[in-house]
Amino acid sequence: MRRVFDDEGMEFDRLLLLGGAYRRLTDVGEVLEALDGVVDGDGESWIARLSALGDRVRARAEASEAGGHRESARSAYLRASSYYASASSHAPGTEHPERFRDLWEQHRDCWDRAVPLFRPAVEKVAVPYEGTTLEGYFFHADRAGGAADRRPTLIYNNGSDGPVTDALAAGCAAAVERGWNAFTFDGPGQNSALHRQGLFFRHDWEAVITPVVDWLVARDDVDPDRLALSGVSQAGYWVPRAVAFEHRIAAAVADPGVVRVSDSWRAPLPEVMTDLLDQGNKDDFDAFMQIGMDEDPTTRALLAWRMAPYGVSSYYDAYAAADRMHLDAETLARIECPLLILSPDHEQFWPGQSEVMHAAVEGSTLVAFTEAEGADWHCEPAARGQRDEVVCDWLEDVFASR
Repeated sequence: MRRVFDDEGMEFDRLLLLGGAYRRLTDVGEVLEALDGVVDGDGESWIARLSALGDRVRARAEASEAGGHRESARSAYLRASSYYASASSHAPGTEHPERFRDLWEQHRDCWDRAVPLFRPAVEKVAVPYEGTTLEGYFFHADRAGGAADRRPTLIYNNGSDGPVTDALAAGCAAAVERGWNAFTFDGPGQNSALHRQGLFFRHDWEAVITPVVDWLVARDDVDPDRLALSGVSQAGYWVPRAVAFEHRIAAAVADPGVVRVSDSWRAPLPEVMTDLLDQGNKDDFDAFMQIGMDEDPTTRALLAWRMAPYGVSSYYDAYAAADRMHLDAETLARIECPLLILSPDHEQFWPGQSEVMHAAVEGSTLVAFTEAEGADWHCEPAARGQRDEVVCDWLEDVFASR
């Protein structure tokens, strides 16, 4: 497809916004008009245009809600939520990085105002987790054709920094259409768990998924034998890691497969810096990194943003934490459930790792998404319909065999 922005992050986000229209999370005309005013590579212009669009659409949502127009209010709140989330993602690295959280809060507020307006219903819930709770959303199956029996349930596991609206775009809406329940949650280091609770990433993600499964199987509308776990972006590591140990999951999806999270961190480093990492030389690594960051405040702010979900202040400690998210052959051999691995052309962050995972997990299924289909790039941002069809057809076949 013809590019509009040379800046890779902006081009990726442009495709995400356009792809969101498939699930009424954006409106194409609004997006194109807003992006016409964005200067290539200028984060401030992106924030200004997308946050202004969020303000305008939120006002429309509030007017519809006040007038009793439920469907219009939900639709507009969801679009406003998407636009605020997109503006938020460009705040790190600017002179006012605090807008990352401020705009995220506006995104989440619009989402939460949409939640009571869904049909079928969506519940805002709290899942017990290590002395606290994880915020989540349970999407009730479309029960137009039957009673409230136990249904298959898709658990959507977000990536490192995806907004909650991604849950609709990448699986939850498709699950409900097929008569399944769906569930998404904020794990440690994600969304409300990061911004409001100060919980941080962990490599042993089964410690997160097991409480989620415990909570789901206790419900009378969830079929405990037909639970699927689907993960996007960095959750392409977390999901296979979790199902290697949590064997109540009937099927798992990794988009893409990620066996070494830190590859995306290490790729820009010169060899001398990776040597310091591998030698465990924390003092020298941090010292050299600080020199480089002092000379490049934009990169310093961006790296601080990437480090925040790990809960560390040392550069070395952040890289070491990412290194720990590594799936070795022994762990991958523990996976018992069917595993679907997606592999888009031009994967930006973990190229080739889907194929490595597929080779290591016996019986796994690998599906490529191509540029010719308009389905390339990380997590297929502009091909939401194709992705839903591939993933849900595969899950239907797995569920039918249970």
